[in-house]
Amino acid sequence: MVGRQINYCVQITKFHLNIAEISHVFLFLIMKKILILLLLFPILILAQTNFVKGEKLFKEEKFDEAQPLLEDYLKSNPYHLRTLEYLGDIAGHNKVWDKSIYYYKKLKTLKPAEANYFYKYGGVLGMKSLEVSKIKALGMIGEVRSSFEKAIELNPKHIEARWALIELNLQLPGIVGGSESKAIKYSSELRELSPVDGYLSRGHIEEYFKRYSEAELQYKRAVLIGGSKICYQTLADFYKNKMKQPDKANKVWEEYKNKNSKVIK
Repeated sequence: MVGRQINYCVQITKFHLNIAEISHVFLFLIMKKILILLLLFPILILAQTNFVKGEKLFKEEKFDEAQPLLEDYLKSNPYHLRTLEYLGDIAGHNKVWDKSIYYYKKLKTLKPAEANYFYKYGGVLGMKSLEVSKIKALGMIGEVRSSFEKAIELNPKHIEARWALIELNLQLPGIVGGSESKAIKYSSELRELSPVDGYLSRGHIEEYFKRYSEAELQYKRAVLIGGSKICYQTLADFYKNKMKQPDKANKVWEEYKNKNSKVIK
């Protein structure tokens, strides 16, 4: 009986020793992780600071200052969507098309349901096509068009992608897919989404084909229902550059200034 009690006590002692050893191991591992975090913390803070500073500079349009900070942040955060998009925008602004294409292509892969990534990708791809040989450009047009169409598929209310498709259909020869009827189709869709964009885009189409009376009518409708600076500017530029009527252009600007002065009062 005494032997059993001694054996039981020995087992209990071993159990407590094992618990102590396990606790010691866990404590060691926890302390090790804490130490690693403490060592990495300044690096993480620095990286985060780079992004915050870079984003602020980007929004202030100080792109040359923002770029190195965002690139540095991307090294430790290679899948950060906003950083990739900012860098794509900066590259596009600087007309470094290949780099911009790279960033937007990566964004499309990381988030294939985001319409804007396809729109921006199509935009810079289109700009690059203007700087390569005609034969190479022809091979790129299909992807440009499909990117804009994909943006609309993902976001049926995407206004900018429709504007891009209007311009694409106007600029391309019919033999490679250009089409006035398609441009008008997208303009009609715009009018359903945004009447101002609808009238402006239809005016742009009429102006392109030198149907100036109809273009003037569409631009006036945009001014009437929109009343924004861009509406007035479009009509004024039309009078000055296409109709060669600077007096009418000045009158449009005077109307805009008078309208705004009344609002301020």
